[in-house]
Amino acid sequence: MAVVLSHVEDHVGKLTLNRPEAANAFSLEMLRELMNHLQEWKNERDIRVLLLTGAGEKVFSAGADLKERANMNEDEVREAVGLIRKVVQSVHEFPKPVICAINGAAIGGGLELALACDLRIASENASFALSETGLGIIPGAGGTQRLPRLIGVHKAKEMIYTGRRLTATEALQEGLLLKVTYRKELQDVGMDLAYDVSQRAPLANSLAKQAINQGIETDLEHGMEIEAEAYEKIIPTKDRLEGLAAFKEKRSPKFTGE
Repeated sequence: MAVVLSHVEDHVGKLTLNRPEAANAFSLEMLRELMNHLQEWKNERDIRVLLLTGAGEKVFSAGADLKERANMNEDEVREAVGLIRKVVQSVHEFPKPVICAINGAAIGGGLELALACDLRIASENASFALSETGLGIIPGAGGTQRLPRLIGVHKAKEMIYTGRRLTATEALQEGLLLKVTYRKELQDVGMDLAYDVSQRAPLANSLAKQAINQGIETDLEHGMEIEAEAYEKIIPTKDRLEGLAAFKEKRSPKFTGE
């Protein structure tokens, strides 16, 4: 059985973590499959948005596969952690919007993977924690960096220092989530959101993502320069002309990603 399920429909590429019997933990096999899909899909024109979710109704991902890691030596642990970091960073840098539909607990590396996505929705039973300090380690795939930027330093330190778990409602209130939905509706809501994104100009969404991700890390003046550079790349595109023509003709635009 594949540990990562893949499906493409209506310009939406969907990846499902598929180890529900092991809390969708990141085995080396799963990490390599995720990386392969990310590399293959980043330049696939038919895919305009990525939807990431987990199999089952209890756990999105518990993060690293600790049973697998218990048999590793120190060098192998470093390699495994490096691979998780590489996958998470590849999600962050994926040149198209990434939506995470969190179907249950997102713990440790599972939360770090979700944090790397652009938009996060969750089922009502979802929960969120960075539990690493209880294992004698720290978050190693962006948790100490992305979580404070998203919910603030004070709250992020509490979660990391104590391992406190947020409910879906609390995560929504803290700004970690865009939306919370009923468990049975999560995948449909995720696909609806992904479809809405896919109908917009793909080059525009890609450059908007780039401008936001780069601009948020700098001052406003430099951020405005980043935005201007991104806009300049849009001007000669066919999609820009199509958007203008569709507006003039009062019809829906037909974007091609050119």
